[in-house]
Amino acid sequence: QVQLVESGGGLVQPGGSLRLSCAASGSFVTINAMGWYRQPPGKQRELVATITSGGTTTYVDSVKGRFTISRDNAKNSVYLQMNSLQPEDTAVYYCKADGRISLFKSFSSWGQGTQVTVSS
Repeated sequence: QVQLVESGGGLVQPGGSLRLSCAASGSFVTINAMGWYRQPPGKQRELVATITSGGTTTYVDSVKGRFTISRDNAKNSVYLQMNSLQPEDTAVYYCKADGRISLFKSFSSWGQGTQVTVSS
C-alpha cells in the first residue's frame, strides 16, 4: 500500500505564493508519474500539473508561467510552487502518484488533499 501525505496549503492574498509538498511512503518498487490535481468548490477535480520520473512536465493552460512542479526522486516527493495566485486558484489540491508495487502489479494513489484559499 502506498500513502501520500500533502502539506503546505493555507490562506494567501491574491498575488501571493505557496509551496505544496507531497511525500510518498509504503511498499513500492518505483514511482513513475506524480502530479497535482485540484477541485474548486462546486466543481470537478481537474489536472494541474504532472511530472515523470525523468522530469518531463505538463501543465494546464491556466497555470502555465505561474506554477512549477518538481520532484525529488530520492525522497519520493513532489512539489508545486504556486506564484501569482488568484482567487480562481482556490481549491482543494490533491497529490497523485502512479508506479509499481511489484513487477506484475501497479498502483495509483491519491493524497488526502490540502486546502488552498486565495482571498483578500
